[in-house]
Amino acid sequence: MTDTGAGTGAATAAAGTPEPGPVFVFIGGLHRSGTTPLARALATHPQVSGFSETGAKEDEGQYLQTVYRPAAERTRSGPGRFALSPAAHMTEDSPLARPENRERLIAEWGRHWDLGRPFLVEKSPANLMMTRFLQHLFPEARFVVIARHPVIVTLSTKKWAPRTRLSTLFENWFRAHDTLRADAPRVARLHTLSYENLVARPEETLEGVRAFLGLDGPIAAGSVQDRSGPYRERWEAMARASDPLGRRRFRSLCERFEARANAYGYSLLDLDRVPPPSAP
Repeated sequence: MTDTGAGTGAATAAAGTPEPGPVFVFIGGLHRSGTTPLARALATHPQVSGFSETGAKEDEGQYLQTVYRPAAERTRSGPGRFALSPAAHMTEDSPLARPENRERLIAEWGRHWDLGRPFLVEKSPANLMMTRFLQHLFPEARFVVIARHPVIVTLSTKKWAPRTRLSTLFENWFRAHDTLRADAPRVARLHTLSYENLVARPEETLEGVRAFLGLDGPIAAGSVQDRSGPYRERWEAMARASDPLGRRRFRSLCERFEARANAYGYSLLDLDRVPPPSAP
């Protein structure tokens, strides 16, 4: 992991002072964490333009540019594993962090934005491990990162990675968020929120996003629905497993990751424990 000892100003000053123009908003968060409904809700605001009907997977910006390789290609792994690769973490030290690549990204993403709007949104899960790289190219950028319970993310991602151990999927969650936490002191404008608060208190949670970005008027909450039920039931069934081996596996996961989950406001032993509403 790159040293994060320098202050925020070091990262922003290196790219120079940007000319007045649109505000770039980068949304990040692990797969299955709610990046798509968050980006769609934000894109309904009249001051915001996001990607839609691009033909790219989930309208993710990583597939709509040629400056850097998408996370799966860069790390040679997919959802549930990409954060375990050092290649997933991109900073201002990347050889790609050059001024000409800022212009290239604006040109390529601009084909899918309404450039007449003052806030331009790009959403890709791996952005949570690329904040310093993107900030170097876009010093005026805002970053919005959403987190979801590591149990739910792990179990819902398992269907995309059936051969991957649950312990590896858990470790991917913590490696990604630990990287963001280490990078955060060097990110000038970062807002974090939880999926649980988004679905339980959508108006209040989106008001926090609105205030952070400085939008005029509310962000429409729409129909954000919590679809965590089946995964909660599966986890609870694992806790009640009748076979000794299953119970040992469950206890082993809890012993290994409970304290790390607590550090983020979650608990593997109590799925109702969620982080408090976040502030910028």
